[in-house]
Amino acid sequence: MRYLGLDLGEKTIGVALSESGIIASNLLTIRYKTNDLSDALNQFCEVYRKYPVDVVVIGLPKHMNNDIGLKAQYVLKFKEMLEHELNIKVETFDERMSTQSALKILSDNRKKYDKQRALKDEVAAQVILQNYLNAKGKTL
Repeated sequence: MRYLGLDLGEKTIGVALSESGIIASNLLTIRYKTNDLSDALNQFCEVYRKYPVDVVVIGLPKHMNNDIGLKAQYVLKFKEMLEHELNIKVETFDERMSTQSALKILSDNRKKYDKQRALKDEVAAQVILQNYLNAKGKTL
C-alpha cells in the first residue's frame, strides 16, 4: 500500500510519501492562502493526482492532556473535505511533538536555519507518517 502523510498548518501542508508502506520520506511543502482550506484542498488534489495513494494520514494536533482544540478541529474539517473530494481513506494520527522531532532531525543533520525552516513541515509529515507506519506494525 502507498501512503501520503500530511502536517497541516495555517499556511502550509508538509507532505511525506511511503511507497512501500514501510519507510516514509519527506516529499514537499504546499503553501496556501492563510486559513483557506479550499485553497489547501485544491493544491493538495494536484499533489494527489501526481502521487495517488491508498491512504492519507494527517497529523492530529492534540493537547498534551489529549483534548482536541481549535487546531485539531481545523484538521478534522480538512479531513472531511479530503474524504468528500477524493473519496479516499483518510486517517488521523497523533502528531504531538512532530515539529520538534523534525527540527531535531534537521539540526542533527547540520542543516542551516533557513533550510530547517524550509523543510520542517515536510519532515514533520515524514515523522507523522513514519510513526503511523510503526504503530501499524509495518517496521523493518
